[in-house]
Order: sequence, then structure tokens, then C-alpha cells
Amino acid sequence: MAKKEKRQVITINNKQYDIKDLSEEQLIMVNHVHDLDNKLRTAQFNIDQMKGGRNYFMSLLEKTLNE
Repeated sequence: MAKKEKRQVITINNKQYDIKDLSEEQLIMVNHVHDLDNKLRTAQFNIDQMKGGRNYFMSLLEKTLNE
């Protein structure tokens, strides 16, 4: 019995594209977009973390100034 090959698709603007139908140049662009999406998520995580840390230290500073 032959194994059924799993179709790999990517969705762009609500339209599905079969990976095997994309050119090498298109695949490179897809990889860049994917990598940039990951970097944006990481950057937003870092911003959120830094804002939280800043707020914490600002509250400590305000507490000492009010004493």
C-alpha cells in the first residue's frame, strides 16, 4: 500500500497555496516573512517585559521619594 503524501499548504490573504507550486524566490520570501513574524513577537515580548520592569522600579523609586 502506497503512503499518501501529505499536502503542504500556506495561507496568504485567506487563499491557500501548495508549497510545491511556489518558486524558489517565493519560498525565500515566505521564509523571510515567517522569520520576521517571529522577531516581531519576540520584540513585543521584550517591550512588554521592559515596560513591566520599568514600572516596577519606578514604583520603588516613587515609594522611596514619598518616605
